[in-house]
This record gives sequence, C-alpha cells and structure tokens, in this order.
Amino acid sequence: MSVTSKEIRLASRPVGMPKDSDFEVAEASIADPKDGEVLVRNIWMSVDPYMRGRMMDRESYVPPFQIGKPLEGGAIGQIVKSKSDKFKEGDYVNSMLGWREYFVSGADGLTKVDPNMGPIEAFLGVLGMPGLTAYAGLMRVGELKDGENVFVSAASGAVGSVVCQLAKAHGCYVVGSAGSDDKCEWLEKEAGIDKAINYKTCGDLDAAVKAAFPKGIDVYFENVGGAHLQAAINYMNPFARAALCGMIEQYNATEPAPGPNNIIMAVGKSLKLQGFIVSNHFDLLPDFYAEMSKLIPAGKMKWQQTVEEGIENAPKAFLNLFTGKNFGKMLVKVGNDPAV
Repeated sequence: MSVTSKEIRLASRPVGMPKDSDFEVAEASIADPKDGEVLVRNIWMSVDPYMRGRMMDRESYVPPFQIGKPLEGGAIGQIVKSKSDKFKEGDYVNSMLGWREYFVSGADGLTKVDPNMGPIEAFLGVLGMPGLTAYAGLMRVGELKDGENVFVSAASGAVGSVVCQLAKAHGCYVVGSAGSDDKCEWLEKEAGIDKAINYKTCGDLDAAVKAAFPKGIDVYFENVGGAHLQAAINYMNPFARAALCGMIEQYNATEPAPGPNNIIMAVGKSLKLQGFIVSNHFDLLPDFYAEMSKLIPAGKMKWQQTVEEGIENAPKAFLNLFTGKNFGKMLVKVGNDPAV
C-alpha cells in the first residue's frame, strides 16, 4: 500500500539569489518497502548554504541537483515499516534524503540515531554535520593548540557557534563576527566568547578586527570570505592557520568576486590557508562524539536553532540563510515526533 508524500523539487537553476520560482512543491506516491528496505517518515530536515552550489550545473565534490527531481539534504526520520534486519520500526535514522515527507531506502545511507544523546534534531546541528565540520576544521585543519587566539566569522551560525565553544573549551581567546546585536549578545553571554563584532554596524571591519586582537590571530575559521578574509590575513601571526570552511558572501555572486588584495602576506608570514570538506574527515567522528559528550552535559556547548514548520516552507527556510534571518541552525519541521 503506497503513501502520498510531498516533496520539493528544483524547478530551475537559480541565477544570483535563488527565488521562490526556482522550487516546486509536488506529490509523489511512495510504494511499500521491498526485502532489505525500510519506509521512513521524515520529522526534521536541514537546509545548509552548501546546497546553493549543488543548484548549479557544474562539477563539484557532490553531484548537482537535477531539475524536476527532489532536492536532497540532511534529515532525521523514523522508520514506519521495515523489511530490513538492520532496522526496526520506531528507529530514528539520519539520512541525506530530506526535502520530502517519506522515502523508501535500503540500509546503506541510513545511520541510526540515539535519542538518549540529545534531541533528535541536534543530529542535524551540534551533533551532526555542522558540529563535525566545526571539530574537523578547528582541530585537524586549524591545528588548534590550547590557549591560542581564534577568530571565527559567521560565529553565531550552526558551524561557527560550535567552533567558538570548542575553542573556549581549550582555553583560547575567541572573537567572533555576526550580523546583529542579538547574535553578538548571545555569543558573549551564552556561548561565552571574549568578544563579538557586529560586522554590519562596526564601521571599518579591518579596524575592529585589529582592536580585538592586540596579540594577533593564530587560527581563523572562515565562513564568509571577502572583507573578513582580508582582515584576518592582515592580523594573522606568523605560522597562523586558516580553516576555509565556506565563503557565503560569494555563493550567489554572478560575477567573479575580487580576491583579498593582501594574499601576498601569506608568503611572508608563512600562513597556512586550507580548504576542507567534512566528508573527508568522517574518521574523526568518535573523537568528536567523545568531546561533545563531555561538553554538553557540562553546559559548555549551547546552540540556537530557527525552525520553519512544514515541508512546503523548506524553500523559504533555505532563502533565509542568505539574508541572515536564521539564528543558529536552520531547520524545517516536516512532521511530528510521536515520542514527544
């Protein structure tokens, strides 16, 4: 017996900032699972800035989304029918098959989620890909040492906020940038960083970064690009490291953006600027969980999330990522959790 599932499809490839018309709400008939398969009902789904790149028809580290096909992204769902010996009905699973209410899948690509570790939606944020991205970027790529000086752009976001608190847990001096006074206040009072810079109201960002780092920057965690990267390079110490996670400032650019005009300083300062993709660092998952299992119960890892209700509002949630309307992790609540 099939079920009817709403899903969000890519209607056209965006040019510049995506529009509502680039998305289509459709219905699909989902058949019963076959042997070895399960039927999953999604409860939570994630929208993330990297998805913008997959909307372009170009080669990248993941294949592009296809027009007329449902989009994909992180989701937490519950198994409602199982013909697999690896999962039972009622199990919660993490998948990359968001942007839809139901789906049928084999065991590959599904990861069981332990609801005792935290709220299930946290596995799309602080305990999920954003959290692991923060950990891998800061600890492995950024080669963090206890007590260093750390600058984080987009510091109130899903990744940046975890970076900030990980660095503080390692005794670091931490400064983050964000785009509103409310976000800056949360970073200082709740996340416990040393200083937050509102890049929209500070005036000269370069001067603000200089004032915040009288002893220079040892590690820069890059989420924005542009003026943030230029300012960081100016005040990075010799042998400092920059973990290049993302550059959201350029995701909707229709023309090549100018690069930092001070990149030559990376030579004289012996800087390391390294881009990274979280999928290359899944081996760190046990270490990541071990650290988070200590920080969360101790109240040293806090998070914010912004929630849109209903699968039909997933495009709205995605578009809001690029106008700063999200505070912390942006989530879509697809359906209710019967256990709550």
